[in-house]
Amino acid sequence: MNMKLRGKDVLATALITSLIAATACSSKTENSPQPSASATASATAAQTPESKKVLEVSTIREGDPYLKFDAGETFDNNSVYAAYEKDVGVKITNQWVAADNNQFKEKLKIAIASNDIPDFMLVDATQLQQLIEADMIMDITSVYDKFATPETKKFMQADGGTQMKSATFGGKLMAIPSTSNPYYAQFLYVRTDWLKKLNLPEPKTMQDLMTIAEAFKTKDPGGTGRAYGIAFNKDMKEDGATGFIGFMNGYHAYMDSNADSNHWIDDGTGKLVKGYVQPQMKEALKALQDMFKKGLIDPEFAVKDTQKESELIFGNNIGLVYGAEWVPAHLATGAIKDGKQVQEWGVYPIPSVDNKPAKAQIGIGGDRYYVVSKKAKNPEAVMRLLNQWIIADNNQTEDNKVYEFGKDRVEKKNNYWLLNPLRVGSLSNNNGEVLPKAIAAKDASMAKTKDQKSRYERAMKYVNGDTSMWWEYWISGPKGSYSLIPDMKKNNQFEQTKFFGAPTPTMVEKNAILEKKRDEVFFKIIMNQVSVDEFDKFVADWKKLGGDQITKEVNDWYAKNK
Repeated sequence: MNMKLRGKDVLATALITSLIAATACSSKTENSPQPSASATASATAAQTPESKKVLEVSTIREGDPYLKFDAGETFDNNSVYAAYEKDVGVKITNQWVAADNNQFKEKLKIAIASNDIPDFMLVDATQLQQLIEADMIMDITSVYDKFATPETKKFMQADGGTQMKSATFGGKLMAIPSTSNPYYAQFLYVRTDWLKKLNLPEPKTMQDLMTIAEAFKTKDPGGTGRAYGIAFNKDMKEDGATGFIGFMNGYHAYMDSNADSNHWIDDGTGKLVKGYVQPQMKEALKALQDMFKKGLIDPEFAVKDTQKESELIFGNNIGLVYGAEWVPAHLATGAIKDGKQVQEWGVYPIPSVDNKPAKAQIGIGGDRYYVVSKKAKNPEAVMRLLNQWIIADNNQTEDNKVYEFGKDRVEKKNNYWLLNPLRVGSLSNNNGEVLPKAIAAKDASMAKTKDQKSRYERAMKYVNGDTSMWWEYWISGPKGSYSLIPDMKKNNQFEQTKFFGAPTPTMVEKNAILEKKRDEVFFKIIMNQVSVDEFDKFVADWKKLGGDQITKEVNDWYAKNK
């Protein structure tokens, strides 16, 4: 499970945290091309200790606040590790375990610098490049070709091969990408009870959005005496809830985001250009500045994180917010009180500023990688772990539930799936095609995957009166966020980054400075502290301070990787 939201302060309560664990982490459970029952059985049989000796591999682990161990178990001794040894003959040992993400980053940095890495580990794109240059990791092309099962190879190519290509350098497979579904769209969420109250139309254009925002501000349908039009927070790259990304996409402007940290687009001539320095971004910033001047944006947004800004949403001060498909789980804090629904929300595609449909920006789906040390004696064992994870996660049986729930094989919100040391998520998804129809028809047989079955069951609880499952209905139901994705795919309404290489040398050296300058200028423009023309000066400075060189390096990469 690729926990895309882990580390973000997006939820107020442990309840909503558990909901996000079921929604934002959907890259673990979303469907992919699945091995058939016979293929699964034969693949498992082919990997049993009877036919292969037990192989030992070392790794490193990161503590997680959502992981709760069963009595007597630890990172070093647990039922998940025991299952891998029993089922596929791989004994996993931990070279070290970090207490949390910050400690993990520091210890990993030291391990790489001292050339003291385990047999396999998870790294980011920059570290992957460093390890390749330091000749510390193995070319796993032949290992993958020989030991990855046909089902695994099919699974890992479900996006057309982009994520695997991102781990390939000079024709050599240098890592296994920690894959996920790239189609994490941005949507506009609106208080539909307020639309009805004020007799306003549903938003189809950017002008509609502006009209709604002004009405929500001036007419104060929440009756709080402190109303604003739309919610934003201090993180310019936020792509969860209360972010700017969806709004900017409505102006055909593309910002680096937390999920897609390096967004580059084709300029129409076959060359790549940085999204946030294009003229469309100036138009988006001008619109935000105009909204700020009218009081449609919380004047304190620039010092508030998602959770703090969301207090205004939960408290009936704001009725418009951009965010990802899981945002209803976040909105549930304000929408459901004491078992009763007190707010009504609707989800809509991103409104466009002109007659061209807005495109939601997306990354490639994976930005971290499993690498194998050159010193590893048993690289085949890493492939066994990969094969078994894909089988267990996509073809759950009573026996292999241990990989998700632990030895008792019962869901108790202990997040035992985090113990799996090598996890890849679905590279494709058809929840939007399946779930809305299944829920509308009340036909459980239409839900085929584990994720679809879980979502169907939760949504039907809401249909049958359980308001605690409101959030799932507005993700998976007939008018939920998932229901919008099929048409977005059909109408080519996704703008996927064209660059998926490792950070270039000048990026490594200059990006932090350039991004700090960008945020500083963009916030000043939005808050009307400087003219929108400061954008032009920023672009000129960006080019001089390293942007032009980065653009050259990106296009050199693109020429080799189109």
